[in-house]
Amino acid sequence: DLESHLQRCQQLSVTVLTDHQDLNNTELKTILNSTAPQQYRIRAKLRTYKPQKLYQSIKLHCSKCNSLREVPDGDDFDLILQGSAVTSPNPELHNTSWYDSVMWTTQDQKQRKIAIHFVKHDEMLQQPEDTLLMIEGGTVKEVWKLTKRFKCVIPVRSTEDDLELVDLSAPFLLQGNIKYYGCKHCSTPKPIKSLSSIAAEQRPSWEPTEIAQVLGIELLQYVFIMKFTLVDGTGALNAYLFDY
Repeated sequence: DLESHLQRCQQLSVTVLTDHQDLNNTELKTILNSTAPQQYRIRAKLRTYKPQKLYQSIKLHCSKCNSLREVPDGDDFDLILQGSAVTSPNPELHNTSWYDSVMWTTQDQKQRKIAIHFVKHDEMLQQPEDTLLMIEGGTVKEVWKLTKRFKCVIPVRSTEDDLELVDLSAPFLLQGNIKYYGCKHCSTPKPIKSLSSIAAEQRPSWEPTEIAQVLGIELLQYVFIMKFTLVDGTGALNAYLFDY
């Protein structure tokens, strides 16, 4: 894995970090005093790298405002779902022309009310592996159970007039084991009924980019970021790795 590879790099006295066999080696001091962009070949030691844990290298990036944010953990998601479950599902928003709804009360002490809305196509429910559904009042565990059976799951809550997305700190869409997030600054969330335009398509594919677009969400991309500090005795250079 990358972590043990980096540790081995640190143990070596000198490591060749870039190729460019046609170029002579350049001291880091010279590079630091040069104007970019230039192409160099260096011989240097890897002094440090960040982050220390590989999973911390994964961030969420908005290509519109260029912001970076940490990937929230499951506990954050659970708290947001618990907060949205305080509002009971509004029965007046159930069973519309483009989705069928099922509602029940849990048997535990909290007696939560859960509603699931199955989006229809041509007035028919699709096969589970092709179905998008929306859930109100569910826990993280219940949401993940649904993602194993259905193509897409969107956590929602009721208002007086329509269903709406929960806080954009949470994923607005889950597909398989992937959580999709929207940028809080660049998104202008639209009512959930905007999804009916995709349901009306000849073959709804429920692609995350299309769902994000109709819901007014600026989709965040997962990026891999690392910082390396290189030294050769003449100076120290920070090198950044940034990739989708």
